[in-house]
Amino acid sequence: MPNMSPFWAWSPIIASRRSVNTVALMMAVVACLVPVSALRQTTRAPGPIDVPRSRIIDAAVLLDDLRILSADDMQGRKFGTAGGAKARAFVVSRFKAAGVAPLADSYEFPIVARLAAGETRGANVIGVIRGTADADRYLILSAHYDHVGVRGGEIYNGADDNASGTAALFSIAQYLSTHRPHSSVLVVAFDGEEAGLVGSRAFVRDPPVDRKAIRLDLNMDMVGRDPNDILYVTGTARQPDLRTVVARVAARAPLHLRLGHDGGDSGEDWTKDSDHYAFIEAGLPALYFGVEDYAQLHRPTDDFETMTYGFYVKAVETVIAALEAFDAPDATVPHPR
Repeated sequence: MPNMSPFWAWSPIIASRRSVNTVALMMAVVACLVPVSALRQTTRAPGPIDVPRSRIIDAAVLLDDLRILSADDMQGRKFGTAGGAKARAFVVSRFKAAGVAPLADSYEFPIVARLAAGETRGANVIGVIRGTADADRYLILSAHYDHVGVRGGEIYNGADDNASGTAALFSIAQYLSTHRPHSSVLVVAFDGEEAGLVGSRAFVRDPPVDRKAIRLDLNMDMVGRDPNDILYVTGTARQPDLRTVVARVAARAPLHLRLGHDGGDSGEDWTKDSDHYAFIEAGLPALYFGVEDYAQLHRPTDDFETMTYGFYVKAVETVIAALEAFDAPDATVPHPR
């Protein structure tokens, strides 16, 4: 999730869909990698944890993916950095393992943006799980894998923001590979969210599939920490046609799934706070799943060890339920404008 008052000035200038030579990229960035030993490491030494039970996902794998993505050696996964490139390579490897197929010759869709620091390069990671009956229409499951990097010599690991959403992509994709969806599902890990929705705006500006074939984006950003078992879904106030399906999911969710934070209640409006907004401003339906994790937002304490693991597993199960509900042939989804 970006700062409520972003300090980056940016304007995307290129959204190329040329493939990237991942090996060459990694060789280039390793040379400029700051030694982790030179930084103040914020993650405590890993210890044993009680892995929550789940009937539909492998919770141990989910937590292991979260631990890897939020480890110090990812250096905060900042857009355009060696840490971001390392995280991206891990995302690609997990897409492959989870049964997510590339759309063309690569999972990586390069993006270039001009930020205050100058021209910055990164890449969205995009793959597909083909539908069994309506393969030419697409639901999008998204999360951003970047975070804010290193500040003042401290690594900001971003376990909840947004290693949680990114690791969830892998577990949900693994589930879908054996419980095939009706429509196709694009699994998308966005880069550059923290720099002003750079990756998602590049995506909607030049989508890798026919824009008219996109049914809905379900975006996850900060879904891993809430001691009260409360997960919010944002977007139904402005998109009331989506409310019926969401309410049906909420009624049977394993946690408290609440509608709000979208201008239709007294809470803070999250409509513009993550990648779902790029879809909404482009006239494409989108919903956002997240938590009220204000105390940890962009703090060096947002570490794996401070997550609420049981809630996280239930949050991922809930997003699966939402995806399946919207994938149903009779689900009501507004047509893109």
